[in-house]
Amino acid sequence: MQEPLELTILMPCLDEAETLATCIGRARKLLQDNRIQGEILISDNGSNDSSQAIAEKNGARVVNCPLRGYGAALQFGIEQARGKFVLMGDSDDSYHFDEAFPMIEKLREGFDVCLGTRLKGKIVPGAMPFLNQNLGNPVLTLFGRVFFNVNSSDFYCGMRAFRRDLIPRLNLQTMGMEWAIDQMIKSKMLGAKITEVPITLYPDGRNRPPHLRPWRDGWRTLRFMLIHAPTWLFIFPGLALLFAGMIFAGILISGPVKIGAATLDIHTLLVMHALVVLGVQSLFTGLFVSLYGHLVGVLPINERYKKTVRFFSLEKLIVVAIVLGLSGIWLFGRSFWNWYANGFPPLDASVTMRQVIPALTLITLSAQCMLNGFMLSTLFLATRKKSAANTWD
Repeated sequence: MQEPLELTILMPCLDEAETLATCIGRARKLLQDNRIQGEILISDNGSNDSSQAIAEKNGARVVNCPLRGYGAALQFGIEQARGKFVLMGDSDDSYHFDEAFPMIEKLREGFDVCLGTRLKGKIVPGAMPFLNQNLGNPVLTLFGRVFFNVNSSDFYCGMRAFRRDLIPRLNLQTMGMEWAIDQMIKSKMLGAKITEVPITLYPDGRNRPPHLRPWRDGWRTLRFMLIHAPTWLFIFPGLALLFAGMIFAGILISGPVKIGAATLDIHTLLVMHALVVLGVQSLFTGLFVSLYGHLVGVLPINERYKKTVRFFSLEKLIVVAIVLGLSGIWLFGRSFWNWYANGFPPLDASVTMRQVIPALTLITLSAQCMLNGFMLSTLFLATRKKSAANTWD
């Protein structure tokens, strides 16, 4: 029977012949110096150089990932790992594995994930481009902290350690550079214990450009985080538009408002009601994105999500649509009746539009609730079917 291992040191690899032996040597030193029962695992992603032969010659175990992509190589490697813990890092010698023992100690203390932080550690001159160090990483980390409440100072660090049994529970979907972000977001959503330790980032040891493309990869990361944060992308902006429109429309409904030399009248009132409609649609869009994320497995199904499913039922939205629609029809009908009762005189736009604009807005909101309600109901049925094991009603 094979002796259980405490640690798998995992390196994704794509044509890393220049630096792979050095990285394996550092990984072996970590195991030997700290008397850790472990293995060194190379997840090869289609190398065309001598990377695999070098890895095997230096005592590492090599597995061939059938799918291309940084995330695919990591995911496949984790599935093949034999250790209780996994320490991952790049194969370009920018991370020195023999300095990673504090991360292993954090896992031994009971943490599920330990991130390295280059921004609180040391970045050797030439190791990270100026924009990445001073703009890209701090900004992406800020979004990660705000959107997902992940207490990390370096959200994108490529060296991290974690419990191997955590990964299957995360249901990670990405195969590219977003994998590292996906792991952090899902870990936080799942309630994993996350910490970080300062590390040193060294210059890339290769004589060729890295696989990374800073602007493209930065945008992909930001886009990925926004998809996982429909509350920030749609719900909060939608609420802001809705309340701003309602407040200022409420002020203008009784008459014009002068601000300095400007007079705000029915034209501004029309704009405010348009903001209300846009705000409501943004709220529905946020619900669509959230439900779709749960449907395809991007977002986890939890109690908060189940409450949302129960609250936004088609029946409730139909009732709301009927109330809004009848109110709008009543306001419009009253305005038309007054016009008829007075013999169809020339209309005073300043008076009439203060009745017609709210009426048409209510009718539009009624249609929004009805149409979006049926769309939401379709998604609810899909998620209920997908998660038949859960109790929804």
